[in-house]
Amino acid sequence: MIDPLSQVIALLRPQAVFAKGISGAGRWGVRYAAFGQPSFCVVLEGSCRLAVDGEAPVALEAGDFVLLPATPAFTLSGFEPVTPRAIDPKVAATLTEEVRHGTQDGPADARLLGGYFLFDTPDAALLLSLLPRMIHIRGVPRLTTLVRLVAEEAEADSAGRDLVLARLVEILLIEALRAARSQEAPPGLLLGLADQRVADALRQIHGRPERPWTVVELARSAGMSRTAFFERFMRKVGLRPMEYLLAWRMALAKTLLAGGELALDEVARQVGYGSASTFSTAFSRHVGQPPRRYARGGLKVGQD
Repeated sequence: MIDPLSQVIALLRPQAVFAKGISGAGRWGVRYAAFGQPSFCVVLEGSCRLAVDGEAPVALEAGDFVLLPATPAFTLSGFEPVTPRAIDPKVAATLTEEVRHGTQDGPADARLLGGYFLFDTPDAALLLSLLPRMIHIRGVPRLTTLVRLVAEEAEADSAGRDLVLARLVEILLIEALRAARSQEAPPGLLLGLADQRVADALRQIHGRPERPWTVVELARSAGMSRTAFFERFMRKVGLRPMEYLLAWRMALAKTLLAGGELALDEVARQVGYGSASTFSTAFSRHVGQPPRRYARGGLKVGQD
């Protein structure tokens, strides 16, 4: 069976970049500016407070896992009132030693293992918009184990390190998003997949992106009327059905074009266009440049 969640993660092509220890004791607090790259942490010992912009503050406990797909600005602190110290995440990301905040001597009140990674795709912003702003998971030991493995591999200089890291981070993301599906989620891919009717339509789109889908056909596959399906899809995913279909087709097209192995008409066929010319028109309108120029490297990773 087609799994849209796994397909999105595979298309993002995550690459682990960095992981380190973070601890705090006494009266402490740090304020990180928005980073824009996905980051994660697991609480190894103790507890602390996390306040992500746009989200309700949460108390983190040992074993908790947090994933911030786009890492907006946030404050990490103890529970005593404090004016947090401002930190530039781009500077902090280059540090490799464990960081201690607050009282420097004695046992820590909280110990965390955190890291970040990059997505090797120009569609990261689009795909991340389908994921929750913050994912906080409690009581899933598998995630703690995976974060430890990522940290150990990131510090090592073993053969095949980059390949192992890429696979570990893919598994980490899937496990985190799988666990988050049972929680309250904003409109996006997770909420859509949690709804059986919408999930059926998403699997149809991901399973056969080349098919000339219409809202009526997708509604029929979900066992709903056109109007009811359209409203439900919008409410759950946050995009119109044809808008999601176009976004997924263009994301696939970019990957196929970047591979440089297929003729333009074959790329067009695989993403649901009857000719190279109609595909070129749609691609240019969506991406801002013709597919042939894109295939020659016109867009760099991280650009919209």
